[in-house]
Amino acid sequence: MYSLKNKTVNGLLWSAIDNFANLAIQFIVGVILARILTPHEFGLIGMLMIFIAISQSIVNSGFSQALIRKNDCTNTDYSTVFYFNLAIGVLFYFVLYFSSGLISDFFDEPQLSKILKVLSIIIVVESFTVIQRTILTKRVDFKLQAKISFIATFGSGILAIVMAYNNYGVWSLVALHVGRRFLNSLFLWLWNRWKPLLIFSTQSFKELFGFGSKLLLSGLIDTIYRNIYYIVIGKFFSAEQLGYYTRADEFKRIPSENLNNIIGRVSFPVLAEIQNEKVRLKSNYQKLIRSTMLITFTLMIGMAAVARPMVLTLIGDKWEPSIIYLQMLSFVGMMYPLHALNLNMLQVSGRSDLFLKLEVIKKIIAIPTIIIGIIWGIKIMIVGMMINTLFAYYLNSYWSGRFIGYSFKEQVLDILPSFGLALAMGTGVFFIGKILPFNNLMVLIIQVITGVGFILTFCEITKFRDYTFIKDLIFEKINQIKK
Repeated sequence: MYSLKNKTVNGLLWSAIDNFANLAIQFIVGVILARILTPHEFGLIGMLMIFIAISQSIVNSGFSQALIRKNDCTNTDYSTVFYFNLAIGVLFYFVLYFSSGLISDFFDEPQLSKILKVLSIIIVVESFTVIQRTILTKRVDFKLQAKISFIATFGSGILAIVMAYNNYGVWSLVALHVGRRFLNSLFLWLWNRWKPLLIFSTQSFKELFGFGSKLLLSGLIDTIYRNIYYIVIGKFFSAEQLGYYTRADEFKRIPSENLNNIIGRVSFPVLAEIQNEKVRLKSNYQKLIRSTMLITFTLMIGMAAVARPMVLTLIGDKWEPSIIYLQMLSFVGMMYPLHALNLNMLQVSGRSDLFLKLEVIKKIIAIPTIIIGIIWGIKIMIVGMMINTLFAYYLNSYWSGRFIGYSFKEQVLDILPSFGLALAMGTGVFFIGKILPFNNLMVLIIQVITGVGFILTFCEITKFRDYTFIKDLIFEKINQIKK
């Protein structure tokens, strides 16, 4: 028990350091670039990211999860997947390279062709990186990943800012994305020191692909769904409107997807170790759900409450149209970590087939949201996204819960107190911002201090269960470090 708990805490600690160190740098870089560049330039990159995201999803092919779940991986397994990923990466690079003209014509933006030809290099770089990252994740070794990610994010951020100041425009954003992936891959190869064998095993490929192929299709469907709005806005509205949306989406992703990454990439390998111990599996899973959602609800509802002074203070008045998008998207983003944990349980249980079926059902139901967005506008489209994410949560939690005796009702009752607490905090903070007669920076500072103070005071006085669990984990780790 101690070994698993210690591995989980260590993994969460270094995963958190990795994500939040990168989060801080990306946030600062993003703010600086948003002040220099225009919404139109951000919109151009937004139009292309769906093609990069889809290709990356195919490059991964679900093999990463299959390797993590397999308890007795060999170097033959790793080498087989590496060569397959590399071949797929090169293939899709050329597909996008030769399709760049058509994509540029579709959006009626002549610059996109050249941009996509360079941006697509990301796909090849990622194909070199997947196995290195998978091996470290399987070992729950996030310390090395944290160091490498920090260097890559910092280096690419500096490069992008220098280029932006020297009037390279949208190319500074291209350098940001390509540079980060390249540096990350380079240092993984230098410091992890795994080398592929000159072997491709058909038997290994079939075994891993049997599980991974369903995750590939699931991931592909989810990637298309999460990025299709970029195409809809870019095609039927304008690059400028897409710029406002992408900026709001980036702000929303900072807490929601970073928490998703921290919890998701640690919980899967750790829970996979105890996949055959149902009582222990449920207990650990339940604690992860409760503690994760206390943090998630607090951050996302808090972000919606302080959206106006935060956006105006950090990136300026020219981005004001993105405020309402951010407030609405915060309520979509707060469900992401919950989706990830429930879907992780399906993977741990070996039900990649059910994982795929659920993704297909959820995305078919989401089609009306896209149509509504085209007809009635971006805000109504986001309302549809809110409804879809609640329905998706019901499906995910219902089926994942069946495998460990943790029902949808139990899960809702577990997270409802955290939601109520965060909502009370967010409501108070929002109305404080409405009545304060100060400038935006001062209002933001007062709102943040009030929100944090309210949560900590309430949790300390009431000994709020999930807060106490997180606090005990933190202090336990601090004591271990001191020793």
